[in-house]
Amino acid sequence: MKSFNPTSNHPDRALQAWQILVAAAMNRQTLTYLGLSRLMYKKDAAGVLDKVLGHVAFFCNDNKLPALTAIVVGKSRGTPGSDIPIDPKSMDRERERVYAWDWYNVYPPTPAQLAQSFASNS
Repeated sequence: MKSFNPTSNHPDRALQAWQILVAAAMNRQTLTYLGLSRLMYKKDAAGVLDKVLGHVAFFCNDNKLPALTAIVVGKSRGTPGSDIPIDPKSMDRERERVYAWDWYNVYPPTPAQLAQSFASNS
């Protein structure tokens, strides 16, 4: 059986993040970057999530989905990082869109689809 491990590439880790974020969104939860890194890497690694979450953000944008990454916030500021493509003025509205979306009715993207969105937007 295949599992996520320290050598997984960004698109694979983006799929892992997708799964975690969908579960959180369906429970109306936010996650800190630190908390997400602990779930994914089993250690404090919040600083390595920018490209991983970029894959998810661009995929959502490309497919007209709510910005799933809007529920990942900095522990001090309580908002997503500046690299996440969300207008700060509509942050609360976007987070509510994420919570209202039926994520369990969306097929998860493949790592290849996530990589394609990232490559075409970065």
